[in-house]
Amino acid sequence: MLLAFGKTIHTFGRTLTQALTTLALVAVLPLISSAQPSPGVFGPGPGCNVFPASASVGTTVGLSYFGPPPSSTNPSLVGPVQLLKSGQIDDKKGTITLPLYRGSMAGTKKPVWFILTDVNDPEIASLLGLNFSAKLSFSGNGARTATFDDQNSLVFDRGAVDFRPVRSVTPGSSNSPFPPVAAQAGSVGDEFYSPLIRLGNQIYNAPVVAFGVESGAINFPNGSVDYTKVHDEVLAIDPIEMTVTLQLVNGFSFGRPLWYISMDASLPDVAAIEGATYAPLMQALVTGRDDSFSSPVERLFIAVNGPSIDGCANPMRQGLYAALTDGHRPNNVFGGIPTIAPDYSPLWNGNLYEWTRDAIDSGYRGQLREEFQILTYVQDGILTGPNGSKFGDSKFIVNCPPVQRLN
Repeated sequence: MLLAFGKTIHTFGRTLTQALTTLALVAVLPLISSAQPSPGVFGPGPGCNVFPASASVGTTVGLSYFGPPPSSTNPSLVGPVQLLKSGQIDDKKGTITLPLYRGSMAGTKKPVWFILTDVNDPEIASLLGLNFSAKLSFSGNGARTATFDDQNSLVFDRGAVDFRPVRSVTPGSSNSPFPPVAAQAGSVGDEFYSPLIRLGNQIYNAPVVAFGVESGAINFPNGSVDYTKVHDEVLAIDPIEMTVTLQLVNGFSFGRPLWYISMDASLPDVAAIEGATYAPLMQALVTGRDDSFSSPVERLFIAVNGPSIDGCANPMRQGLYAALTDGHRPNNVFGGIPTIAPDYSPLWNGNLYEWTRDAIDSGYRGQLREEFQILTYVQDGILTGPNGSKFGDSKFIVNCPPVQRLN
């Protein structure tokens, strides 16, 4: 997930290729090429680190004098809450270690190594420590099917992933680094690949982290991972103990900082910037309907030209210009996540926004952290879609399950 802004393939949707071919290649920024995960959640400055300060700051007593955070008795209240409970979070490194599962492909019997993050059944979610998403019930258009074999291991009907490509992104000009001039996803699914699987009456979010290789080829329990064989956000993978450790990403939901993982994207350019797997079947999912009946998605708000001067040292830093310039995450704003709203889906429908020239000249531009603040600024004419276009659905999806709410 190079830059969680993989949300880049915005409202231009399928016309992005045409836009790129006409882009003026002046003062082109250096090529971003990586065979390892993007920078983690603890960047070199407040603009790339959203971990909140302790409650004792500014008081005359130490933190030990404070009672437990309210979230410890009611997860909807302020305080840290682990959302994806199936994994072990390392809050010093900003990682999560999840159970690793092995399945196979129907016919070829090639190994499929995957994780589980979400399901549309609340009891199974509680049982396995997954995120519950009612909206996944409407995601059948973008799901493949799976069945159990005689050992209760999953057999996938279709959908292969090639992890051999090397992720690369060439930003645009220094004054306008987005959209990128060129991009190559580090892992590419075939036309039938989606992380979503229908298993009986349930739909699971089951991103693939390695494909078509035996355990000996991906045995990297201490790191030094071969990224031609595994997902680009994997930090360590242990097919003996059956665990995989993934990089976390910074974001916000309704003003609260959070950590999440980014696994798949529905367009190839988005996947390249995101460091995610290109999952073509996800593009069949309906977008633009937010919380209405039959909508499988939740909205994700991505600044194009947010504050980027001084990079991570800028506490207001946000957006694609910043991410494509300094290589760190763009601090995107999510809609509802578990414990905040019932409309959560791991399928985030990108909504790109841009600060107007008048707003920038007036000194209004800053870091936004909350959905309705963004929507109000759109209504007030302070924000628009890219290049002054109408704000709204940017026609792509990223699969980003939230892992931990930080307060």
